[in-house]
Amino acid sequence: MDSETDNPSAPDMQSPAHRRPSGVDDATVAAAGKLSEALECVERARGHLYSFHQLMGHSDLLLGEAVDALADAGHATISQRIDADMIGRNIAPGRWTFQLVEEFDDGYWGPLREHDRAVRDELMDGRRHVFEAEMKERRRTHGRSGHEARPAD
Repeated sequence: MDSETDNPSAPDMQSPAHRRPSGVDDATVAAAGKLSEALECVERARGHLYSFHQLMGHSDLLLGEAVDALADAGHATISQRIDADMIGRNIAPGRWTFQLVEEFDDGYWGPLREHDRAVRDELMDGRRHVFEAEMKERRRTHGRSGHEARPAD
């Protein structure tokens, strides 16, 4: 009795979506995995860029409140100096952070995602995380609770 054929959704069987395609060698799985890892690192950097974008926007609003508070406290000259120099100031030549985010998304993040997808489609039959899935299979204790290959369907 072949347990995979009899019950393809068994939680101790690796998902077909994460199995190595037929004929794909170790070097190809490792290379596709490394590309995926690079993209994941870029995704983290993108998150930090978006955090920077939001923090800078919030900081500009807080700075505006500080300028108003200085003026209200009778320090109009200081308030006006900071207002004219800092409120709405570019963080890079001609750019606010939203422009950096858009340039990053269009010029780097988007193209890298396209390359990652193309590699998966061309070499891995569109399957994601095959390298990681194989690592999980090697490291887990088969048949032990908490070490299932996937959730029970």
